[in-house]
Amino acid sequence: MNKLYFSLLLLAAVIASLAAIFGTKALQFKAMGAAADAGGPPPETVATFTVEKQTWSPQLRSIGSIEPKQGVLLETEIGGIVERINFENGQRVEAGDLLVQFDIQVELAELKASQAVARLAEVELERARRLRGSGNVPQSELDRAIAEAERAKADVENIRARIDRKTIEAPFSGQVGIRQINLGQFVPSGAPIVALQANETVYANFSLPQQALDQIEVGYTLHLRSDVYPGRVFEGSLTAISPEIDASTRSVALQGTFDNAEGLLRAGLFVRVELNLPVENEVTVVPATAILYAPYGNSVYKIEAGDNGPIARQHFVSIGKRKGDFVSIEKGVEPGDTIVSAGAFKLRNGSAVKVNNELAPQPKLNPTPNNS
Repeated sequence: MNKLYFSLLLLAAVIASLAAIFGTKALQFKAMGAAADAGGPPPETVATFTVEKQTWSPQLRSIGSIEPKQGVLLETEIGGIVERINFENGQRVEAGDLLVQFDIQVELAELKASQAVARLAEVELERARRLRGSGNVPQSELDRAIAEAERAKADVENIRARIDRKTIEAPFSGQVGIRQINLGQFVPSGAPIVALQANETVYANFSLPQQALDQIEVGYTLHLRSDVYPGRVFEGSLTAISPEIDASTRSVALQGTFDNAEGLLRAGLFVRVELNLPVENEVTVVPATAILYAPYGNSVYKIEAGDNGPIARQHFVSIGKRKGDFVSIEKGVEPGDTIVSAGAFKLRNGSAVKVNNELAPQPKLNPTPNNS
């Protein structure tokens, strides 16, 4: 009987202890819930931007390549043995400089013989003229002497032309490339010798769709960029518009001219070209980082006043063109609105926010990132 009584007391004590524990926890959870309902989650830290108006000049963009103003691959006209190479690879040369001399010993000997024959023909011609003047020879003899003198002179010119064709000179000033011949080598007719290019001024060849024809004119400003020179912008002008449209691509070929005194723009370089139209449009802009892209519509978060501090409200926007770090907005925000420019991805509609712009990057129209 005493054991049963003791067991009942022990059971009652355990039940009382469990009830006290669960009751305390329930009160704690209720208090936490009430606190959460009253204060909500902690505010998210974001950066902001004040929507502004900017004046943009419309641009047409394309890709192209660099071509030298003058460029040629020098080749042999007559086969022969290389006797002298008068340049170093990559050297600057002037128009008329001797570059390569082929062996011309045979031609020089033939030239001496032809010159002797030509001198004799001239002497015979003078004698025939004197005799004809005195009536001692017929006109046919004089005509024959004239013909012989002309033929002898032509032989001399022919040999000199062969010598000139074995003497390779720079046709214009520029920079030579890497030679493809060696001393003592027999080079057949038509073989490449070296490339020569004048790079002080270069062309940028590119194309645009035919719809752009009514917007462009010769003289418009061009900006050129290359991955080889990140952050560098080269300025030139549109100098040629093709008179025909490519029937397969329905595009028009264009050519811009750029000063290249530093020699940075080399033939064949891949470039991005921007053609600036001479009109200005006023647009409402926001940083590209402020846009949340989604299949159902693009949006931004506006900063609004809430009961316990600033909150973020989602607003759908219609976006236009992009320039630099900015995106133009056609509908959805107005100049002066404060929007979230960084940190929008972690927000929900009505989220409490805390603004901190100390470390926020400043958007630019012409950004020049170091790692581009």
